[in-house]
Amino acid sequence: MDRRAFIALVGGSVLATPLAGRAQSTGKVYRIGYLTVPSRETAQGVANTFRVALRELGWIDGQNIVIDFRFADSRLDRLPDLAAGLVQVGADVIVAGANAAVSAAKAVTQTIPIVMFLTADPVGTGLVASLARPGGNVTGLTTTAGPEIYGKQLQLLKDAFPRISRVAVLVSHAAPAYALVVREIATATRALGLQRRRPESSPSRLTRAMHRCRL
Repeated sequence: MDRRAFIALVGGSVLATPLAGRAQSTGKVYRIGYLTVPSRETAQGVANTFRVALRELGWIDGQNIVIDFRFADSRLDRLPDLAAGLVQVGADVIVAGANAAVSAAKAVTQTIPIVMFLTADPVGTGLVASLARPGGNVTGLTTTAGPEIYGKQLQLLKDAFPRISRVAVLVSHAAPAYALVVREIATATRALGLQRRRPESSPSRLTRAMHRCRL
């Protein structure tokens, strides 16, 4: 199973569990809001896998659920309005990809459950109280347990390729975890004797670069 399928399947499982009992008792068609940063074209693979994973769990778009997809086209400034729109249409749960989308959803509702995925350090960025007990209305998956993971990744890279001397860090200064990531990577590169280059990139340029690299 590839990474996208894993995210969708696990995310689908997290999402499906709380809805299952209620759907059996009420027969209600639930509305799932899906909020993510990239464009529809860039994120379509993950979105389709998410839909397929839900179908395998018995949740079929257009029958017992309706999935309302909202794509920000790599414009973080669009996220607040897109999140508010999901609240206005009566989403029963919001699936949010990346910290910025989760933050936007959390800002507009304290009652609708939010299932996060592809988030970085949700504790350090204030999305949840702790990994063991998230609290509030946010739960889901994280790609890192904390910013220290970036230093460990660089250490693994150095162990695998001892002769490397320079690393390029592709990160958006608009990302909520930006300061934490940059600080941890700076500490790790100094400790490992590496030169660090940090290109300044807009969210749209980052999305295109990540898409080309299949990250």
